[in-house]
Amino acid sequence: MEPHENTGHPRRWAILGVLVISLLVVVLDNTILNVALRTLADPVHGLGASQGELEWSINSYTLVFAGLLFTFGVLGDRLGRKRFLVVGLALFGLASLLSAYAQDPGQLIAARALMGVGGAAIMPVTLSIISNVFDPRERARAIGVWAGAVGLAVAIGPVLGGALLEHYWWGSVFLINVPVVVLGVVLVTALVPESRDPNPGRVDLLGVLLSVVGLVGLTYGIIDGGEHGFDRLRVWAAIVGGVAVLAWFVAHELRSDHPSLDVRLFRVPRFAAPVAMVGLVFFAAMGVMFFGAFYLQLVRGYSPLESGLLFLPFAVAQLVFAPRSAAMVRRYGGRAVSSVGLLLTAAALGAFVFIDADTPIWIFSALGFVQGAGMANIMPPATESIMSSLPREKAGVGSAVSNTVRQVAGALGVAVLGSVLSAVYRNDVAAAAADLPGPVRDAARESISGAYAVAGRLGPGAPRLIAAANDSFVSAMHWAAAISALVAALGIIIVLRWMPGRPVIATDARPATERELAGTP
Repeated sequence: MEPHENTGHPRRWAILGVLVISLLVVVLDNTILNVALRTLADPVHGLGASQGELEWSINSYTLVFAGLLFTFGVLGDRLGRKRFLVVGLALFGLASLLSAYAQDPGQLIAARALMGVGGAAIMPVTLSIISNVFDPRERARAIGVWAGAVGLAVAIGPVLGGALLEHYWWGSVFLINVPVVVLGVVLVTALVPESRDPNPGRVDLLGVLLSVVGLVGLTYGIIDGGEHGFDRLRVWAAIVGGVAVLAWFVAHELRSDHPSLDVRLFRVPRFAAPVAMVGLVFFAAMGVMFFGAFYLQLVRGYSPLESGLLFLPFAVAQLVFAPRSAAMVRRYGGRAVSSVGLLLTAAALGAFVFIDADTPIWIFSALGFVQGAGMANIMPPATESIMSSLPREKAGVGSAVSNTVRQVAGALGVAVLGSVLSAVYRNDVAAAAADLPGPVRDAARESISGAYAVAGRLGPGAPRLIAAANDSFVSAMHWAAAISALVAALGIIIVLRWMPGRPVIATDARPATERELAGTP
């Protein structure tokens, strides 16, 4: 074979477009529901859902999605990635239809869990199909487009959700998925080639089971602790139990002669360093997006649609810089590009410490643009390093590991930073709420949303409580932002110490990780 011959699929760029469509609908659903929560709580225009039911309408999706990502990545490699993608899209579309017409909160929670099953089947195979249809020399550029699509979907979810709610009923935020899914199924069937691991070996049933139980337990504990506090036995039982089962999973994989995940990969910097970097970045970024939405809608008084539009510069930066990151890596190396990306991200997160209730709003959006530019130069080189360390037939494993770390770290970021936010807020607002009657006082101290609800019934005393709640929330936001920036800065240390620099041309045809594990350069 000539060195310059392209080994990619002839329709690879059209296939990438189909995969981006499939990916958009899944990532959009992670953010689009947030703007509909107030409507769902309304007994007339929504379902009359309680606070706990609203939380689980989001978390049932996240819990199932995170728990099954790794398993479905492994099974996609074995059973066929195109098949998994079509089945996942069909499940996602059906569950979206059921969600749109749910008659009570219980039905919505169940339908959202089914959406999580479909999403977990879609997400890992999109990335593994990219690894199989693109020549290694073009793969980094394709992954840059893929990462840009993720950033775009995160940012336009609230915009799209707000626009739909201004013109249609709450179910429209789910119903819009259905035509997109139908289009995706048709295009996947027509364009995407089937691929699988040609030598899958035996199924590691115990490993698959342990990964699901461990990830579900850990994710449940993180979510529950973030919502109701980490001072309860049930939370720590779930977290410690999940970690213990995952430790059992690691021990089992080390002993198994047919592991679903070769955990020795984590000894190799080319694989382990970018996985850690992805986890730290999403821990920091998702926590900031969580408090940013409350800041815009409550402290600054913007509508859901206006708030979503203020996040758009983040998406624009992703679209502009993510596809170009591959060229930057070729020129300067993954270590340099990732370090600069992390530095920009940490600087943007740290700057939120100086945002208050009167800061010109363009500064908020400008910081979003800087953060988006930073993350656009983190995710593509990290993902490319992970995927290039594995042979093509094992691409689903690399994709699943990357996406699982991202989901769990994002949930952990929201939980931990949300807990910090709540603790500082409750402490600071206590004095202003001290003179209120018992139940009302508890609601005002619980969250800034509760304080606004209480203020609506206070009459002349409302402005004082609202001002105190805003000041307390902004103070709490500063603490959460500072922690986010420190977490992102920790990623810089990891990258400088362990991330590979400029790519080297190897004479050995094996993937880089196989050579490193074997002790050859």
